[in-house]
Amino acid sequence: MSFVIFIKRIFHRVYVACKAENDVPVGVNRTWVKYIEKGEFPHTKRFFSVMRCNHCEDAPCITICPTSALYKRPDGIVDFNNERCIACKSCTQACPYDAIYIDPETHTAAKCNYCAHRVDVGLKPACVIVCPTEAIVAGDLDDPISKISQLVAGNQVTVRKPEKGTIPNVFYIESDNASLVPNGFLLVDKESGVTSSRVVQAVKKKFQFKKRVKN
Repeated sequence: MSFVIFIKRIFHRVYVACKAENDVPVGVNRTWVKYIEKGEFPHTKRFFSVMRCNHCEDAPCITICPTSALYKRPDGIVDFNNERCIACKSCTQACPYDAIYIDPETHTAAKCNYCAHRVDVGLKPACVIVCPTEAIVAGDLDDPISKISQLVAGNQVTVRKPEKGTIPNVFYIESDNASLVPNGFLLVDKESGVTSSRVVQAVKKKFQFKKRVKN
């Protein structure tokens, strides 16, 4: 199973739908939207990019897990079993996409699992259903007549970190390097939603203020 994501159509609500559907605790995310700002004021533009588990063909998180808590289903979804997880954090280090976290309530590894509980009853993932612009398309890439298969075949698509050799199954349309690999000045903090450049500026101002007060 794969995802196709249209960068220029993304809405922030896909992140909200994921948290609500999977009851994800505050402070961690299975799916998150990064804000990317380009240009200089007043000529600026803002883009969004969805980051999540890539359900890789050769998933390093599965290989490294000592208890087989992470595994690949017959349909290709990389899922997890928190009853097997010992929270060793090996998977969080092995994943090149920073897609796995330790749930603060269960103290076990968790991530996007393609809303497997919905797929099992014939439904689409929550992020797909909630998006009004159809920015996220989910489906079976091996089915030549599926919508996702035709999108990948008929468009220029890109993936994140292909050099890692994981063969990711999340494809992006209308993306650029900043969208796929945002640098330090374009990243968004997962919890606060503030761009890194603003975070840096805020820290600098706070430090300068403390320095003036101290002097």
